[in-house]
Amino acid sequence: MSLTRRGAAAALAAALLVPLAACGADGTKDAGGAKASGSAVRLTVLAAASLTDVFTKAGAAYEKAHPGTRITFSFAGSQELVAQVAQGSPADVLVTADTESMGKVKGDTGTPAVIAKNRLVIATAEGNPHRIGALKDLADTGLKVVLAAPEVPAGKYSRKILDAQKITVKPVSEEPNVRAVLSKVELGEADAGLVYRTDAASAAGKVDAVEIPDAQNAVASYPAATLKGSKNTEAAAAFVAWLSSPEGRKVLQDAGFQKP
Repeated sequence: MSLTRRGAAAALAAALLVPLAACGADGTKDAGGAKASGSAVRLTVLAAASLTDVFTKAGAAYEKAHPGTRITFSFAGSQELVAQVAQGSPADVLVTADTESMGKVKGDTGTPAVIAKNRLVIATAEGNPHRIGALKDLADTGLKVVLAAPEVPAGKYSRKILDAQKITVKPVSEEPNVRAVLSKVELGEADAGLVYRTDAASAAGKVDAVEIPDAQNAVASYPAATLKGSKNTEAAAAFVAWLSSPEGRKVLQDAGFQKP
C-alpha cells in the first residue's frame, strides 16, 4: 500500500472512532461527550417514610443542579432504617423522623443536622363523616383508629400527645410506618389515624386533616447525616448540606415541613 493510501486509511479510521469516543456502551452522551451514566456518582439515601413525596421532588431538583449525581431513595419507618444501618446495609445518607432513632447509630454516622420539623394531625376520611374535631374524640370506642407502632417515631409522638391529654385509644392496628397509617384511612379501613401534617397534605382530596393545637401537639425533628460506610463521602456530605441550603429548605417548606 502506498504512503498516500495508508494515510487515507488512517484518517478514515480516526474519523470513525470520534463518535464512539463520545458515546458510552449504551449510547448515552452528556454535554461533554462523556458517558453520563458511567461517570455519575450514585448515592443511596435511607429516608423516613414521611419524606417519600418531598424527597422524590428534592432528589429531582438536586440531580438537575448536580448532573454528576444520581440519587436512589429507600423509604421506610425510621426504626427499620436504623436496623439496616446497624446490619451494615450499604448506603450513603440517613434521614430519620426523630433524633432518638438517629442517636441509636451515632457510631455509624457523621454529625447529624436537623433539616426540618413537622407536627401531627388527625387524618379522617374525606368529608370527616364521623365529625372528629379533637384528640378526645379518638377515645370513642365506636371509631376504628389506627396508629403507627410504638417503636415508630410517629407512633411515639402519637402516644406522647394522647398520654399528655389522658386520652385512651385502642387502635385497631399498629402500623410499621406513618404512610401505612395514612393508607388505612385512605382505603376506608380506618375512620381516623394520627399522621404528620405533610402526609395528610400529600393525600389532599382523599383524606381530611383535623388540626391539633400546638399546646397539645408534638414537634417531630428530622435529622440527616452521612454514613461512615459510604464510598462517596464528599457527594453524601454535599447532599446533606444542600438539604439545609435555601434551595433545599424551599422544597421542604413548599411541601409543608417547618423550618428546623
